[in-house]
Amino acid sequence: MTTELDVVALAVFAFFFILVTVMGFAAARWKRGETLAHIDEWGLGGRRFGTWITWFLVGGDFYTAYTVIAVPALVYAVGAYGFFALPYTIIVYPFVFLVMPKLWRRAKDRGYVTAGDVVYGQYGSRGLELAVALTGVLAVMPYIALQLVGMAAVIKALGLTGELPLTIAFVILALYTYSAGLRAPALIAFVKDIMIYIAVIAAVALIPWELGGYASVFQAADQAFQAKGSGGLLLGDSQIVAYATLALGSALAAFMYPHTLTGIFASASANTIRKNAALLPAYTLLLGLLALLGYMGHAAHLQVASPNDVVPALFQTLFPSWFAGFAFAAIAIGALVPAAVMSIGAANLFTRNFWKAYVAPDVSHAGEAQVAKITSLVVKVGALLVIVFLPTQFALDLQLLGGVWILQTLPALVFGLYVGWFRAPALLAGWVVGFFGGSWIVWQNGLKPLQALSLGGSTVTVYAGLLALAVNIAVAVVVNLAVAPRVARAT
Repeated sequence: MTTELDVVALAVFAFFFILVTVMGFAAARWKRGETLAHIDEWGLGGRRFGTWITWFLVGGDFYTAYTVIAVPALVYAVGAYGFFALPYTIIVYPFVFLVMPKLWRRAKDRGYVTAGDVVYGQYGSRGLELAVALTGVLAVMPYIALQLVGMAAVIKALGLTGELPLTIAFVILALYTYSAGLRAPALIAFVKDIMIYIAVIAAVALIPWELGGYASVFQAADQAFQAKGSGGLLLGDSQIVAYATLALGSALAAFMYPHTLTGIFASASANTIRKNAALLPAYTLLLGLLALLGYMGHAAHLQVASPNDVVPALFQTLFPSWFAGFAFAAIAIGALVPAAVMSIGAANLFTRNFWKAYVAPDVSHAGEAQVAKITSLVVKVGALLVIVFLPTQFALDLQLLGGVWILQTLPALVFGLYVGWFRAPALLAGWVVGFFGGSWIVWQNGLKPLQALSLGGSTVTVYAGLLALAVNIAVAVVVNLAVAPRVARAT
């Protein structure tokens, strides 16, 4: 991949970036209620987003710029194993269809803004509320930083150097998110998703044509994996359980994150969420097409310093400069939407479940909105500092931990929607064991989220987050059996 300044690509990139910047600031007046000085309006868009807006918003913050970069990069590096993202996004939507409308109804009826609000309303435990809120903020911070990894990859491909271009882009994002709240990424998501679809469909249609067809693409990838001595077009026997548990665990974790829950809570109705659960698999098709770009990188014989450079290098090498600039703009804008929603989700958690709970219980609606706005700026600055001052790998490793962490909030957030048996001390005990036990497993394995287990004389590798969740639930059940009878006698 060349890193010389491409004036044409840069001009096209700048045009679309300026376009979404204008849209971001204009969004403050789009579907606006009486005032933005209310956390429901600033942080949830007034809870009035219909089917199509929700589809673009949830898709926009679920399929991120780093997804566009990372999934093909993983397939390029390891082959079939990287496709675990496909079954994961298939499994997740039935979960969304069954669980999220019920969770939305609970939040809407009682004015809840965050997962922490839901948990406190169900169990009345500040400790459990704080655990869920803290987990959400910790898990989402490196996720925001990784959006910058995707943006940094295309900025490098444009020939821009240094941290200044990335800093300017994120400052602009911070300003219009502060001004318009959730409406800004919701409006920009329309442009972002259309651009991504155009770029990916053009790539999967035209790149194989240039490379001799899909047969040649798969053959070249297979030869590259054989020459390297690792990876392949098919899963190895030792990878099957790891692949399956990664898919299942990732699916269960996906809508526990603050940004995906923010999109759910911003929906206009439970039926809107059900419709989206039926429509969002269209993004899974897009993800599958994106993953194939990893194989195309081998067929194009790209020389890249990092697998993260594969997608930008493909567009740079096989398309004219104007279309490469368009594709780079799509990827960069694809970083802005989820980064904005993630920072809003984290800000909502801090405001409702720390500031209001411990610092200013009598804070006004306008005060809540102002605290959330300021917190969203702080969160973005923190993510930017991670990228500027720490190695990229560090942010990636933290994100792997983030998936293990956020999965441990599922029992507290979801179980109470269906059964009233669990008590807060039991769920908090389960969270402690799952959170710290999962962290220890990942740390022991060099910050990799997989753990080898010996079962019946054979060894299988499983996703550490799912293993920690199983222990989390087991501890919660055992503790609850001990706690519940005492609570019943006391009452």
